[in-house]
Amino acid sequence: MSSAVTTWVNGQLVDGARPSIAAVDHGITVGDGAFESCKIIDGRVFAPSRHLRRLERTLDGLGLDGFDAERLMAGVDAVLEAAGPMPLGRTRWTVTGGPGPFGSDRGEGPLTYVVGLVPAQPLPSHGHLATVPWTRNERAATAGLKTTSYADNVIALARARAHGADEAIFANTRGELCEGTGSNVFVVRDGVILTPPLDSGCLAGVTRDLTIARCREAGMEVREEALPMTALTDSDEVFLTNTMRDVQPVGSVDGRELGTATPVTDRAAQVFAAKVEEGMDP
Repeated sequence: MSSAVTTWVNGQLVDGARPSIAAVDHGITVGDGAFESCKIIDGRVFAPSRHLRRLERTLDGLGLDGFDAERLMAGVDAVLEAAGPMPLGRTRWTVTGGPGPFGSDRGEGPLTYVVGLVPAQPLPSHGHLATVPWTRNERAATAGLKTTSYADNVIALARARAHGADEAIFANTRGELCEGTGSNVFVVRDGVILTPPLDSGCLAGVTRDLTIARCREAGMEVREEALPMTALTDSDEVFLTNTMRDVQPVGSVDGRELGTATPVTDRAAQVFAAKVEEGMDP
């Protein structure tokens, strides 16, 4: 397809710029849906099984039944074939509650499946963070779920960009360090890697989980523990993880430049990259 974005909806390749989802779809009217973003490396999805399992956990948490994984993955195959060779890209899988009423009650229609694929460029060497005054609610019904209700993230990221940053960082309602709009956050103190635990309300990021596991296998000490927001500025190093960033050192927080030496982060990045080379579905 000629468009930069290749899109598949409910079994058909479509023009992503033209209408292809019902106006009464519950994903449109109330954000009732789940999604995953996956990295494409040389035309293949990285960690598809992990992303699929997390999507299923989110759908279960939302109470959306009837998910057909084979149908979704057929859509993934379709967009990859239609797009042709792609050294680096990003695919997004979205599953919504399907047609429903204009309210929180659900209809009885089938789920809606959407798969999109877009080329990507390597990200900058460092991330730059801005803290925001809004919080993640670690006790929310959707805590830890990757849902399509992303308005909080849109607002927070816009604020971060207005302040010269490329990611916004939330505390939770207890005032603890939680996560970014689309990333998990780590700090390094005295050679030890620390990251907020899942009960902070953060998402169980696929790259987060792989980074923790692979670093431990490599003999690095990694601990999940509650951290104050000040950890962003009083730690030796700070780094982010997500599907497209992989392991990315942070260069500044709220305009304050951090140290340029990031030996532990660099080692974590090397360990993660080595595992990627070993296989696409870890």
